[in-house]
Amino acid sequence: MLYFDPLYFIVLLPTMALSLWASWRVRSTFQRWSQYQNSRQMSGAEVARLILDRSGCSQVAIEHVPGNLSDHYDPAAQTLRLSDDTYNSRSIAAAGVAAHEAGHAIQDKVHYPMLRLRTSIVGFARIGSWASWILIGVGTTLMFYLHSPLGYYAMIGGVIFFSATVFFQLVTVPVEINASSRAKEILRQHGFASGAEIQGVEQVLNAAAWTYVAAAIGAVAQLLYFLLRLGLFSGSTDD
Repeated sequence: MLYFDPLYFIVLLPTMALSLWASWRVRSTFQRWSQYQNSRQMSGAEVARLILDRSGCSQVAIEHVPGNLSDHYDPAAQTLRLSDDTYNSRSIAAAGVAAHEAGHAIQDKVHYPMLRLRTSIVGFARIGSWASWILIGVGTTLMFYLHSPLGYYAMIGGVIFFSATVFFQLVTVPVEINASSRAKEILRQHGFASGAEIQGVEQVLNAAAWTYVAAAIGAVAQLLYFLLRLGLFSGSTDD
């Protein structure tokens, strides 16, 4: 908001702490297992290609993109994009991340319902993300600085748009967890199941899952804050 509100910190501070912890954990875990090469001596790109080809996804392209942990699968382009830390690396961490992204491609191939749902709402979620903050900013100014009742309705509109972002974050959690589960199973099937190696993959993927959980919890907490400030739980619209 545009003014100091203790309620904002009461509601959001725990989720901020969770988000920071999740971000630190995924980076530290990835860094730890980046020090160990996988037993097959395959780069992340090679692991992804092997999994895709053996899973009937040979049409999926693999591209090298800049950045750290910016790996993702683009269902519209049917392209798996691997970051600097994954594409050429032969580490256990890179194998796990590459397998996870290949898991998304397999989800796409088998028409995994939650992935299809997430893909269908991604455009609306993006619109909702920027539109919500515009409406909430305008509503805040009208309500608390100009004392206009129109601000309340602008805030309501902003909350409705923001709900699309919250829904997207909630749908993302099972999609990512499912992709990680597929990645673990695929790596076992293709010989990446030796003791510490699969343990490293699991730790990397579990740490990554927490970032999505934290993002979803943070989005829900943000929505809860807006609802509280609008008095929708008490029936009051007072500041």
